[in-house]
Amino acid sequence: MTTPEQAEHLQRYAELAVQLGANVQPGQLVEVSARSLDNAPLARAVARAAYAAGARYVDVRYHDVHVRRALIERGPDAALSWTPPWLLSRERKLSAEGAAIVAINGDGDADILADLPGERVGRARMRELAEESRDSMNRQRNNWTVIACPTAGWANRIFGEPDLDRLWEAILSCVRLDEPDPVAAWQRHADRLDRRVEALDALRFDRLHFSGGGTDLTVGLLPESRWLGARSKRFDGLEHIANMPTEEVFTTPDARRTEGVVRATRPLPVAGRLVEGLELRFAAGRIVDVQADAGADVVRGQLASDERASYLGEIALVDGTSRVGRTGLTFLDGLLDENAACHLAYGACYTECLEGRELVEGANDSFVHTDVMIGGPDVAVDGVTAEGTVVPLLRDAVWQLPE
Repeated sequence: MTTPEQAEHLQRYAELAVQLGANVQPGQLVEVSARSLDNAPLARAVARAAYAAGARYVDVRYHDVHVRRALIERGPDAALSWTPPWLLSRERKLSAEGAAIVAINGDGDADILADLPGERVGRARMRELAEESRDSMNRQRNNWTVIACPTAGWANRIFGEPDLDRLWEAILSCVRLDEPDPVAAWQRHADRLDRRVEALDALRFDRLHFSGGGTDLTVGLLPESRWLGARSKRFDGLEHIANMPTEEVFTTPDARRTEGVVRATRPLPVAGRLVEGLELRFAAGRIVDVQADAGADVVRGQLASDERASYLGEIALVDGTSRVGRTGLTFLDGLLDENAACHLAYGACYTECLEGRELVEGANDSFVHTDVMIGGPDVAVDGVTAEGTVVPLLRDAVWQLPE
C-alpha cells in the first residue's frame, strides 16, 4: 500500500523525469519500460505526468523476472538470445517516431536468479533487440531518461529490512528532489559537469591511468574521443538528461589500448546476479582473465555472448562530491552505483562521445554494455598527454582540475 507521502514522492519524481529528464514534447509518443511489476506505481505516475506534458500516447511495458527465470531454467539454448520479431518491429517504430522513453529500474525480487547457472544467465538477453536499441541510441533517435523506483524488495536487499521510506529518502537526495527548486539545482549541477567536460576536452589526453587498491590500468583514448556530462541531445538538438541521477563525465576509449589489471570497488548486479570481488585483466585491449569472489561465471557468459564484449566501450570519472556516493550506500543497482564512483564499461561505446557522432576505428561495437565501478579514495586517476605529461585528475576522490 502506497502511503500519501510516498504518493507525493512518486508524483514529484515522475514530473521531474518527464519534464527535465526525458523532456517529453507535446504530441510525442512515450514509452515507459519498467524493469519489474513492482515499478507499477511509478510507471503510472510517469504516464500521468507525460499526458500532462502533452503526450499523444503513453505505452507501458513491464518485465517480469519470474518469467525470465523460467526461460533461463527451462527454455532451449536458442531462446536465450532470441528476439521475437514483433518486439523488434516495436523498437524500430519507436525509433522512427522519435519517441520519448522513460526506463525504470528497481528490482523487487533481484535474487531470484541467484541459484541458476551463471553462464546461461549471462547469455539471456535478446540480441537483435539490444542491437536495435543500441543503434537507435547511437543515432540519437530518442529523447530518454532512466530513473529508479524504490521497492520493498530492493530496500530489504540494501538494509536487511523492507524500509521503503529510508530508500525513498536516499533516492530523493540523489535526484535533488530535496532541494527547494530541483530544476534549478539540476541546471547548476549540469553546468558544473559541463565545465569539467570543457577542461578535459581542452587537455586532449592520449590515455588515462588508474592506480591503487590493486588496480593498475591504462586506458587509451581516441583522437576523436570527446567527454560528455549530464546533458544529452537528440539528433535534432532536443536536450534531455539520460540518467537521473547522474554524477559522471564520460567518454569513449580506444578499445585497442587497454592494458593492466582493475579491481571493482563495489559489487555489481549483472543480468540478475550479484558479482562480488571482480578483477579483470586486459591485454591489447581485450579482457583476457576474469576472477571474482562470486559471479565470475555470469561475466564470462556475457563476454562469450559477443566477440566484441571483451573490449571497453566507456570510461567515466566520478568524484567524492557525488550525491550518490555521499549517501554511503551501495545500492546494488547499476544506475545508482555507477554514479557513486569512477567506472568502466565493457562492450558497446557511445558514439555520442565521438567527434562526428559516428563509429570510427578503435571505437567498440557490441550488444553488451556492462558498467563496473572501479573508483574510490584509494584509486588515483591521471590523464596523460601524447607527449607524456601527467595531469592529476582525482586524488582521494577529490577533483583536481579547476572548475
